[in-house]
Amino acid sequence: MAKLVLDIEPSVINEIKKFADEHKLDLSKLTENYFKRVTKKTENVEPVTIRKKLEDYPEWIQQIVLSKEPTPDFDHKAEYGKHLEEKYGL
Repeated sequence: MAKLVLDIEPSVINEIKKFADEHKLDLSKLTENYFKRVTKKTENVEPVTIRKKLEDYPEWIQQIVLSKEPTPDFDHKAEYGKHLEEKYGL
């Protein structure tokens, strides 16, 4: 694998990162596939898959998911604080 440095407007970079995060995509793979499509080397392009449903993930991932919907009133910071108190006695 080779590295490439690009000069891109910060606003565009933010939008690309946002898109990749929302669709659970690897930014490097997304960019590589785009360049392959632009240069018309489509025979070796892996399709970019957007996973939105739990069923779209492999079986082993489905088995470790504890809840299909997030708990709306769950306070992550408070729970982490409790964890630190228990672990370190703070």
